[in-house]
Amino acid sequence: MLHVSRPTTARSIRPRFRLPHIRNVSSKQRPSTLQRAKTCAKYTGYFTLSSVCGLVLIGGAIFVHDAFTYTQKHAERVPRSPLALHPQTGGPKDLPIVSVAMDDEDDEEQKKLASRPRLVIVGGGWGAMGVLQTLYPGDYHVTIVSTETFTTFTPLLPSAAVGTVQVRSLIEPIRKVIARLRGHFVQGKAVDVAMQEQLLEVETAGSDGQSRHVYIPYDKLIIAVGSTSSTHGVPGLENCFQLKTIGDAQAIRRRVMDNFEIASLPTTSPEERKRLLSFVVCGGGPTGIETAAEIYDFCQEDIMKYYPKICREEVSIHVIQSREHILNTYSEAISLYAEDKFARDNVDLITSARVSAVNPKYVLYTVRGPDGKTEQHSIPSNFVLWSTGIAMNPFTERVTSLLPNQVHKKAIEVDAHLRVKGAPLGSMYAIGDCATIETSIVSYFMELVEDADRDKNGKIDYDEWEIMVSRIKQRIPMAEDHVGKVRELFELYDTDADNSLSLNEVARLLEGIGNKITSLPATAQVASQEGKFIGKKLHKLTRQSERLEAQGLTPIEIDNAVSGPFRYMHLGSLAYIGNAAVFDLGRFSFMGGLAAMYAWRSIYWNEQVSMRTRALLMIDWIIRGVWGRDLSRL
Repeated sequence: MLHVSRPTTARSIRPRFRLPHIRNVSSKQRPSTLQRAKTCAKYTGYFTLSSVCGLVLIGGAIFVHDAFTYTQKHAERVPRSPLALHPQTGGPKDLPIVSVAMDDEDDEEQKKLASRPRLVIVGGGWGAMGVLQTLYPGDYHVTIVSTETFTTFTPLLPSAAVGTVQVRSLIEPIRKVIARLRGHFVQGKAVDVAMQEQLLEVETAGSDGQSRHVYIPYDKLIIAVGSTSSTHGVPGLENCFQLKTIGDAQAIRRRVMDNFEIASLPTTSPEERKRLLSFVVCGGGPTGIETAAEIYDFCQEDIMKYYPKICREEVSIHVIQSREHILNTYSEAISLYAEDKFARDNVDLITSARVSAVNPKYVLYTVRGPDGKTEQHSIPSNFVLWSTGIAMNPFTERVTSLLPNQVHKKAIEVDAHLRVKGAPLGSMYAIGDCATIETSIVSYFMELVEDADRDKNGKIDYDEWEIMVSRIKQRIPMAEDHVGKVRELFELYDTDADNSLSLNEVARLLEGIGNKITSLPATAQVASQEGKFIGKKLHKLTRQSERLEAQGLTPIEIDNAVSGPFRYMHLGSLAYIGNAAVFDLGRFSFMGGLAAMYAWRSIYWNEQVSMRTRALLMIDWIIRGVWGRDLSRL
């Protein structure tokens, strides 16, 4: 077969390489505007439908909750003991004795609790809440005596004073807190105690406005009444505000708002405006510093927006501190950081100064000049906060006056188990700001020598000294850090180098150790830990006392056996300094801006008494961030 070849042309020649594939753009149309609108509408519909369904479910849940909550409950023919309605009189002052509570016979559980040992707690602060949190239902017949019907989260009082949070977010009704223990609440003020009869005298209010006094019997009494501010002998403190209660925060807020409202009037003179907008804080501790920081934030974030600009321009904030640095109980780095922050914010820090008098229109303070002479200065002001030092509560003073060995000037002295020294053993405890743990070792001199001097030669050799050190640690745990170098201490006070300590040398040694021990600070952290310690201890007593009594132990031996001495664990200190916060964690310090502030908020949020206050606090912070503080004057 004959094949005829076709002539080769340029059109028929195929290239030896492939051109890259060019996508035909027109083959796939891009989504049109209409298609994009349909997609957006579809997802918007999904979101709207899911939101509506969520709201319907939430509303339905609330409806179901209300349907089962708002039911008619009848309280008819409730049994009442005649002694609950008509208490007998007795005691040293022949007062009514509340031996039976009004609700002791409400149900079978209350009847059982009425036969349990009576635990009376005076106060409703951090210490009392710590006790209530660690007690078990059925342990005791619990009664709380407090002048307020609520417990307060005191660390956030500076925030409440300027409206950053609402006061309702910082309080929890005591009756709700003690409901878990089926406890009882008495609104009143403890004024006296009859220790031999174990009767607490309480002053209550009557319907006619007259006060009435009653006795509340107890088997164990816990004093947690807190403290008052120390005056340091400064005249005119009636012209100052304090910040310890909800009432204090409300009074401060009213004064701050009044000052700004009057300062914004055209009839106010320039001199008077400057005085009205001058805020003086006496004390450079956490409370004073946080209050100054909150006032500064209030001026920057709210006064600037809603008041005449001259009101912000004329504001001056002064902090008077007797020490060289503010926050002097914190690390040096934190003190310097806070001082630098306040310097940038134009907050006037007056250190190494002492307030000499407080007048309704100005504050007098003294400082030492370069020549060593004392100079007096004044600051015109219509707002002065006093937040320096603590003093005894009146009830605390009364308790110490009844006990001859109570010599501390600011608090009730307790032993390492938080038992009140001099009171009947195992019946009375004191915790929180109203108490201080003993630091004197010399008072146990004879007991320590008698226990350690095994050969009874009137001297303490090294082996006996080691025994004495172990006993000191048991008696006063806070001395552990000061008796760690056992050999060095022994050789230091063995002045005659005879490898033994005479009784005089032992006395000087114990006195030297006691002088080095510092008391625990009057903080919420200490009070809370002490309260939890007592709660756990009392719970163990109810479970183990019968068994230990059968072994022939005395009440004080039983009290020592169920629990060791109280040991404080410092978890750190923190303070707010104006959209920033500082943390002192012992060996470590942390300072910063918004990140530290949110960490500060998180810690305080977690420390709330209930989920209700946590929710309210979170809502307050959101409202403040979105809409600002409430400027109403209530």
